[in-house]
Amino acid sequence: MEGREEAYTTFAKVYDEFMDNVPYAEWCRYLVSLLRDYGIEDGLVLDMGCGTGTLTEMLADRGFEMIGIDYSLEMLEIAIEKKSKSGKDILYLNQDMRELELYGTVRAVVSICDSVNYITEPESLLKVFALVNNYLDKGGIFLFDLNTPYKYETLLADSVFAENREACSFIWDNLYDDQEKLNEYDLTLFLKDSESGLYQKFEELHYQRAYELSEIRELLEKAGMEFITAYDALTREPPKEDSERIYVVAREKFQEGKKYV
Repeated sequence: MEGREEAYTTFAKVYDEFMDNVPYAEWCRYLVSLLRDYGIEDGLVLDMGCGTGTLTEMLADRGFEMIGIDYSLEMLEIAIEKKSKSGKDILYLNQDMRELELYGTVRAVVSICDSVNYITEPESLLKVFALVNNYLDKGGIFLFDLNTPYKYETLLADSVFAENREACSFIWDNLYDDQEKLNEYDLTLFLKDSESGLYQKFEELHYQRAYELSEIRELLEKAGMEFITAYDALTREPPKEDSERIYVVAREKFQEGKKYV
């Protein structure tokens, strides 16, 4: 079972509202600084798992030519609404990252907000990494983040989270299987109808997998990429035992016989 099959349908409508405390501007500055570390200050960049396009828009503001892909058509519809208001020249594609298909190569691929954790089968993640490698320019950079096993085991575990707002509320019942390394988000949403004032109930299931950094490195190398480094989120420090989120930096590695699209 992969993690996005039933995810981000109804939740897409209120995603930005519930994510209003996420420091996207700080994430953007951090990503841009990492890209600059490897000489990438402009050019074509893919935002893989772009969601509602908040970060995609910010990277476009920083001078990058952006492509955004996401599995959820509902999320992309909101991203396209943002694009129509901002006038940004962003190409959005409704694609599963496991079936990534671009028109050519890009200088960099970024993927944040634990999109990679939604790929719950290592074989599928290997395919994703191989596809990313295929669509990177020679020496291109792949930056992505991950929720850590520590976060799933210690901070999420078998807990219940809830938030109540005027127009929408949610209950998030979390279950973590430490044997299978699978995390299940059972999300119940209550959305207020603007005309009747009544609330409708919706349910979604989200699945993620906890990956050890050693697994990620092995899969990247099997996919033909060069693992460069990993950081504790938003720092230049190595991951710690209690890191909740890490960033991984990998690079396209020239392979004899590789065809660059």
